[in-house]
Amino acid sequence: MTHIPQSLHEAFPAEADLLRQLKAEDRHFQLLASRYDEIDQQILQMEAGEDPATGERLEEVKKQRLALLDEIASLIASQTTA
Repeated sequence: MTHIPQSLHEAFPAEADLLRQLKAEDRHFQLLASRYDEIDQQILQMEAGEDPATGERLEEVKKQRLALLDEIASLIASQTTA
């Protein structure tokens, strides 16, 4: 299975302005977004065979990415309802 990297702007296209604002002003969001990008890159390397990993390790990293995406989605939702 080939992984296609997905930026946060692709994951949340309707929130592009808010994402830019959060990246510029919110340190917690900056850390989350940076970690998301790092993990997404790790998955890409694992699936391409550049970083050999067991299937279990790959699934664990994918779960970490999903958890980050959920946390980011929650943060975005809190900003849009505020």
